[in-house]
Amino acid sequence: MNTVYFLVQQMMFFSIPLLLVALGGMFSERSGVVNIALEGIMVCGAFFSILFISQVDDFMSGQGLLLIAILIAIGSGLVFSVLHAYAAINLRSDQTISGTALNMIAPGAAVYLARSIQTNGVQQVNFINTFRIEKVPFLGDIPFIGPMLFQNCYITTYIGIAVFIISAFVLHRTRFGLRLRSCGEHPQAADSVGINVYKMRYAGVLISGALAGLGGLVYVIPTSTDFNATVSGYGFLALAVLIFGQWTPKKIFFAALFFGFMKAIASSYSGIPFLQVLGIPSDIYKMIPYLATLTVLAFSSKKSQAPRASGIPYDKGER
Repeated sequence: MNTVYFLVQQMMFFSIPLLLVALGGMFSERSGVVNIALEGIMVCGAFFSILFISQVDDFMSGQGLLLIAILIAIGSGLVFSVLHAYAAINLRSDQTISGTALNMIAPGAAVYLARSIQTNGVQQVNFINTFRIEKVPFLGDIPFIGPMLFQNCYITTYIGIAVFIISAFVLHRTRFGLRLRSCGEHPQAADSVGINVYKMRYAGVLISGALAGLGGLVYVIPTSTDFNATVSGYGFLALAVLIFGQWTPKKIFFAALFFGFMKAIASSYSGIPFLQVLGIPSDIYKMIPYLATLTVLAFSSKKSQAPRASGIPYDKGER
């Protein structure tokens, strides 16, 4: 059972950032803007929040520090995504090129700022992890469920699940969600009934940036004690989760769990006894998440139904 508990905990560490970033991409594409800049926004959110933690961890620690870092990650991701929103919506530029540019800018800017700000002149930002919760009171004592979900955990796991529930409610049960979806399906029809398509698309991209920035921090905290201007392609993996999840919160949730499980096996195979005895080379395990991505997309891409107007710049003068 200890192996099961360990594997589930590791799966959640990898699944939650995928869930957050994929949900962010969902809001953007549902509004009609393709956001492949998720990788760069994750780097931006992770960099500023981890830099803040490293600068103040001498006199702050614990969950209070983590909550402040979460707000910084959300804010920095939101601000960085404004560049993509302006290029895609106001300038009506190619959204793929705009997103690619941001993906290239973010790591370079993170390296430059890290070397400029830190006294030792290195690009790697180190921090002390004081955020792990050994046991959640009462919940950690529940048989079977407690050791899996409420021991050796992080508050970011529960924030991610809360974001998923809120996202599902907002998208399908609110006026805002209906208007957002209409702008991604038929913006001209939405405009004809008084919906400001530009504002709704800005809202979608900014929400996407906020969640991707948060996802960057959530990815780094449980898995490392330093940040080196990379999130290991997690933004692109989140795009695969988004496509596999068919742009709907519920399916994205299960897709994130699947890919998180694959990533957990790739990263923690040495701690799983029955995998150790197989004698499979470590490189094979490291390839598992990406092989799973290619396989799943090969079988599911034909059935993908992206929002009809996603990626198409909106021109108010066209009908």
